[in-house]
Amino acid sequence: MASSSSLSSRNWSYDVFKSFSGEDVRKNFHNHFLEDLERKWIIAFKDNEKERSELIATELVQAIRDSRVVVVVLSNTFTSSSWCLNELLEIMQCKRDLGQLVIPVFYGLDTSHLKKQSGDFGEAFKKTCHNQTEEVKNQWKQALTDVANILGYHWDNDVKMVEEMAIDVLGKLNLSPSQDWDDFVGIKDHIQEMNSLLNLDSEEVRRVGIWGPFGIGKTTIARSLFSLISSQFQSSNFIDKGFVSKSMEIYSRSNPDDYKVNSRLQKSFLSEILGNKHQKVLIVIDDLDDQLVLDALAVQTQWFGNGSIIIVVTHDKSLLWSHGIDHIYEVCLPSEELALKIFCQSTFGQDYPPECFRELAFEVVSCAYHLPFGLQYFGWYLRGRGKEKWIDMMSKLHMCLDEIIKRTRRFHYDVLLNEKHKLIFRYIACLLNFEKVRDIGGLIADSDLGVKTGLKILVDKSLLRAREDTIEMQCLLQEMGKDIVRAQSNEAREREFLVDTKDICHVLEDNNATTKLLGISLDMYEIDELHIHESAFKGLCNLSFLIFYTNHKKEVRWHVPKEFAYFPYRLRLLRWDNCPLRCMPSKFCPSNLVKLQMLGSKLQKLWEGVQVSFM
Repeated sequence: MASSSSLSSRNWSYDVFKSFSGEDVRKNFHNHFLEDLERKWIIAFKDNEKERSELIATELVQAIRDSRVVVVVLSNTFTSSSWCLNELLEIMQCKRDLGQLVIPVFYGLDTSHLKKQSGDFGEAFKKTCHNQTEEVKNQWKQALTDVANILGYHWDNDVKMVEEMAIDVLGKLNLSPSQDWDDFVGIKDHIQEMNSLLNLDSEEVRRVGIWGPFGIGKTTIARSLFSLISSQFQSSNFIDKGFVSKSMEIYSRSNPDDYKVNSRLQKSFLSEILGNKHQKVLIVIDDLDDQLVLDALAVQTQWFGNGSIIIVVTHDKSLLWSHGIDHIYEVCLPSEELALKIFCQSTFGQDYPPECFRELAFEVVSCAYHLPFGLQYFGWYLRGRGKEKWIDMMSKLHMCLDEIIKRTRRFHYDVLLNEKHKLIFRYIACLLNFEKVRDIGGLIADSDLGVKTGLKILVDKSLLRAREDTIEMQCLLQEMGKDIVRAQSNEAREREFLVDTKDICHVLEDNNATTKLLGISLDMYEIDELHIHESAFKGLCNLSFLIFYTNHKKEVRWHVPKEFAYFPYRLRLLRWDNCPLRCMPSKFCPSNLVKLQMLGSKLQKLWEGVQVSFM
């Protein structure tokens, strides 16, 4: 089998070759998958222009050999085609000879159907085998068995799976493992910092977590460690997302509290991964996001011999804590200098850009948010291209990267959070980014939400970051949160938060918002003037946040009628930079107000006369 380094050094014509059969597969999977690949600029071999029967064998064989990744969609109709079976023979041969990456998709099939040629799949196979030699039949059977033993995807008509697979393919294209880990910029620093956590000289069974957000390089670090130290163990195994997904599938079909189910999975794990109990083993479980899988795979330290190490890679710190894994390495963003080196190594094969690319290279680093995944993603597509092509491609690449990151993090938001924590996430995204933790607790003090616990969970799941008691949400995550709120209704007045200038102006001018509205945040840099209806806030009995802010010196023409006399009594945060009012509305009752910020305002006194409560 070819080494991964020789695999990465080949000149490939295509990124992906797809092998499939049947109109149902083409309609429900293939077309969507192809569109997603194209959005990510992944080059797939297409034979739409020619029927398979018109393609000479050498064309298909060459296309397979010239593709870095092969996706095989195995459906009931796959074995109806001798073309597909012969393709599979060539694919499995390339996997053995070239180290080609093969991703099977089991489309309405169990792997046992392939191994035993049973069910409708088996009936179709028997018909295709008619008049074939025994040698050919046996070759096809072996190829089906071999591909069934590769961990892959089980298609369930979930469109999200197409996105997950496309991201998986992209990761395999950009981050193919290499044996020379010195080529990864900054990897030595990561390894050095983890040495004390690993404690290789210890006789104890050590469990270590690698934690950080998507795209920050956790898997690269884990693979580097695995390559460097695996020779020191009697047995070693790197368990990637394919194995984890397969384990999760077992749980989804059964009662997770069933002791027998857990025992079967643990027994399978011991036999397939460890071979024997009580060996000194190194196990890496990559991209873990399911607590039940960790329960089955790594909770029983007595399975392993003295000196064993189990490394769990996850974006969810709470999974590690819940299993007593307190040796945790947090992967942080690289500095600008290090990020530049990562990009330049990926693009130019050197630490610094040529002088003519210097300015553009710094722009790329910024567009990639310093994420190693993003830096390599840009490097992959810009390598070997001229400046004009860089400029042409930058915008689309940036949009593609944003989409990949946002969709991945949206999955984490949808799956891993309960409704209370989702609401806290939206509060931060729309209103409270960069606020102090203590202030956030007071501003959204709701005993049902559990703000303090909720913030910790969001931090643990890499959706927030707490720095010096200040909450920070990365700009893409913040935009994702705003998108979630925008999707609540096509009518801006029906949403819980307003953050878009046009929507806010319409609501304040037309006085048409509803009681659903909890907060408004307007960047005044985007407007020249603003009209506020005299009764703009009268119907907003649940409005708790009103923020008119600017970080620039800019004059805004305010149109506030003299009759304007009301702020909602539930208001907890009022920030109005450059406020034109000379006193607060007479009917405003500030009994719930927590924070008042009136920078550069014309406010001279709070009220005219005696302030009275207004409910």
